Amino acid sequence: MIFLTVPPQVDYRPAGASDKASTRLPPAIEKRLNTLASKTGRSEAFYLREIIESGLEDAEDHYLASKVLDRLRSGKEKVFPLTEVEKGLGLED
Repeated sequence: MIFLTVPPQVDYRPAGASDKASTRLPPAIEKRLNTLASKTGRSEAFYLREIIESGLEDAEDHYLASKVLDRLRSGKEKVFPLTEVEKGLGLED
């Protein structure tokens, strides 16, 4: 089992919440992570933080964009023509 400590500057947790997350990794993934850490001299936690941050950005991009697309398709999201946006921003020719 891998434990990851959340850096102290990130305090989004409700009062009393733990600053660690745990998950079970498949043995093959844990072995790869351990090998990477051993060969580079960095900790497994370093790579887990890097992987989570990168993966989280990708997930946010994908899932949040998907929600906007759903709202667009259902007519719940307002769309503005480029000319109207430019005019509103004072960028018209």
